[in-house]
Amino acid sequence: MVSFPILPPEINSLLMFSGAGSAPMLQAAAAWEGLADELGTAAGSFASVTSGLAGQAWQGPASAAMTAAATPYAGWLHAASAQAAGAAGQARAVANAFEAARAATVHPLLVEANRNAFVQLVRSNFLGLAGPAIAEAEAQYEAMWAADVSAMTGYQAGAVAAAAQLNPFQQLLQALPNIGIGNTGGTGNIGNGNTGTANIGNGNTGSGNVGSGNGVGGGISSPTPSSNNIGNGNVGNNNFGSGNTGDGNIGFGNIGGFTGVNGHNVGMGNFGNNNWGTGNTGNGNYGGGNTGDNNIGFGLTGNNLVGIGNAYYDTATQQFTFAGLNSGSGNIGFGNSGTDNIGFFNSGSGNVGFFNTGTNAAMPGHLNNFGMGNSGGANIGLGNSAAGNFGFGNSGNLDTGAGNAGTLNTGFGNGGSYNTGFWNSGAVNTGNGNSGSTNTGFWNSGQVNTGFGITTDSGNPTSGYGNTGLEVSGFFNRAVGDTSTINGLMSGFFNTASGATGFLGINGFVSGIGNTGIPGAFGPGISGATSGFFNMGTQMAGFFSLAQRLAGLTG
Repeated sequence: MVSFPILPPEINSLLMFSGAGSAPMLQAAAAWEGLADELGTAAGSFASVTSGLAGQAWQGPASAAMTAAATPYAGWLHAASAQAAGAAGQARAVANAFEAARAATVHPLLVEANRNAFVQLVRSNFLGLAGPAIAEAEAQYEAMWAADVSAMTGYQAGAVAAAAQLNPFQQLLQALPNIGIGNTGGTGNIGNGNTGTANIGNGNTGSGNVGSGNGVGGGISSPTPSSNNIGNGNVGNNNFGSGNTGDGNIGFGNIGGFTGVNGHNVGMGNFGNNNWGTGNTGNGNYGGGNTGDNNIGFGLTGNNLVGIGNAYYDTATQQFTFAGLNSGSGNIGFGNSGTDNIGFFNSGSGNVGFFNTGTNAAMPGHLNNFGMGNSGGANIGLGNSAAGNFGFGNSGNLDTGAGNAGTLNTGFGNGGSYNTGFWNSGAVNTGNGNSGSTNTGFWNSGQVNTGFGITTDSGNPTSGYGNTGLEVSGFFNRAVGDTSTINGLMSGFFNTASGATGFLGINGFVSGIGNTGIPGAFGPGISGATSGFFNMGTQMAGFFSLAQRLAGLTG
């Protein structure tokens, strides 16, 4: 960012005398003052009502419990009122700093008059007679420059000082008791089933999240708290959107790379860091369907390219390439690079649709992604990264639904794995907003519970009803096997998994409804690993085994 000391007075003066001025800041100050008054009135009314009830009509243990809960809330309202009043005062301080700076800034018309006079003096400087006048004009100009810099420096100092005295409202929220059921591990949560502090929503693991199902809860795996996300089902910090893995992503279904800043993508279905667009694999790409680093365009394969498909400019070699509508072989459409793609601006192999990247590593030579903006392998839908997803904006593996960052979920906005439902940051839950694991119900932060808002651990192997296996939630699920190592990790309704054999035999890892796990193309050691509805087989997501049928097609 350019610093104002190096800008000439033509720019600094124009900036200070153009735009809305201090009016928006004064309006903000008035709004903060109004909020402070309303909060103060609410605090007084609330305290008056509760004290009146406790002192007259309502007596006994329930009244004492109400008073104990109401007192800190009334205190929070008073503190919030004071903080809003402080914000109003600092907003007025910034407005005053601006007005003082503008008063000290040279008017743009005076700067323009000085420059016009300087030009005229230079043009009429015959025999050097105008030299003293030119020097005087330059001295005045330098004084204008110094005056503007001084005014801007004072403005910056005033604004910084005002901002430094503002206290984050999140700190105030931490002093508030939890509002809702099933919250644990902290204070200031507004919602249900959160593990952490100052979350607004349900089923979050971490702090300062606005939304639901962010983070990864404990129980099945090590907890991964996630903080300051706005959205649902994110694993990481400071994401805006849903189903992102990493930090600082804006959009849906993005995965940060494993080196460097780990995230900061804008768009959907990107795999890497600092990408802007859709379905890019790599780092620093702008556009869609690019594979590589620092590309600008669509369907490019390589690094530092600008263009479309096989028509591009290489900024590293400074060479142009025009080699047809597509590059590679077997492509149908426009702007594809790679092999056996059908559609527009795909890179990789076996993709069908728009802006897809990746290759089917599990089944080389077979079709890969179907849809738009998918990166990774064997995704069906829109903006999915990783592999085997069916839906929209998933960054986990084998998810059915939207905005899931965990693995093998059926539903929406799950940060954890193996869940059937919405906004679970824990694992193997059937229901909504659980930050604990293996729960059947809503808003549980404990483990293996059946019900609502339970914060303790039951110690049982399953929750729900009619289930067989270990770590199973829901209704009438069966994970069985005589020679297998794991029988369980299943959520949902009427799912079964059996038949796996061997030392590492696994019957389970299933979410959804009516799925039947049987060993298949991936060998006898696994039966399940499925999400969705009424699938039969192993390692798939979606409905009625559609993903498996499509995977069998060759590119």
